[in-house]
Amino acid sequence: MVKIVGVSFKNVGKIYWFNPNGLTLSVNDKVVVETIRGIELGTVVLPVKEIDEGAIEHELKPVIRKATSQDLQAYEKNQERAKKALVQCKEIVGRRGLQMKLLDCEYTLDRQKIIIYYNAEGRVDFRELLKDLAATFKVRIELRQVGPREGAKFLGGIGSCGQEVCCKRHLREFDLVTMRMAKEQGMTLSSSKIAGLCGKLMCCISYEHPVYREIRERIPLVGDLVKTPTGSCCKVISVDYLREIIKLENNDKIESWPAGELVKVESHREEDDPSDLTDDVIEDGNNT
Repeated sequence: MVKIVGVSFKNVGKIYWFNPNGLTLSVNDKVVVETIRGIELGTVVLPVKEIDEGAIEHELKPVIRKATSQDLQAYEKNQERAKKALVQCKEIVGRRGLQMKLLDCEYTLDRQKIIIYYNAEGRVDFRELLKDLAATFKVRIELRQVGPREGAKFLGGIGSCGQEVCCKRHLREFDLVTMRMAKEQGMTLSSSKIAGLCGKLMCCISYEHPVYREIRERIPLVGDLVKTPTGSCCKVISVDYLREIIKLENNDKIESWPAGELVKVESHREEDDPSDLTDDVIEDGNNT
């Protein structure tokens, strides 16, 4: 057995596992750790626990020490430096005319490296940019490209629900979200309805998907043939999943029935579309 502790470097950031190195650590303790990027300040978010040594995929980096007042002061100064550095970086990128959007930057605790986060539509040739940045900041430079979801997490914002976006508020890692989930929930497949600020499918679609999946296993779906209490055999044309109300086409008339009163005669399932497994949102001006 080996002891591990969970540490995060942002308020709602990914959790990384470290060797507690014999230290007594509690949740919310500030710690100085060694990472592949250098020496950094993190926060304990999961307490020390023991796991089987075979479950560890790679060697754990150690927690160097609990953060001292000097460490905390250095971190705050680095935060201020990073804000000024981001402004300078944007000016340099603007002069170079590069098609990239700078999102954030941060220093390692020892100020030996500055990490600059950006997103771009494609690859960016930033060889000359690196020279400019190195000459300006006199430290090692790391440019890290992130995707649309990670970009939204850096910037934050208000979602269509009126609340702060999940990725900024509580979502440490992104869950799988697919177009199939949106279709199975009967959502209007319009980008204005199903896309988040990042332009990808809203993360909240995955939260509700287990409920819809359980309902879909119990009730008739669009295309199924069912028998009504009156003995008619009809085709399902639409489904209200949450109220479990089924609309049927019966001799050119539309009827609504509770799902529990219908008997499924023939099941119909659409073939899987490979595009349904992506989180890409297709803009369709006909959908509202």
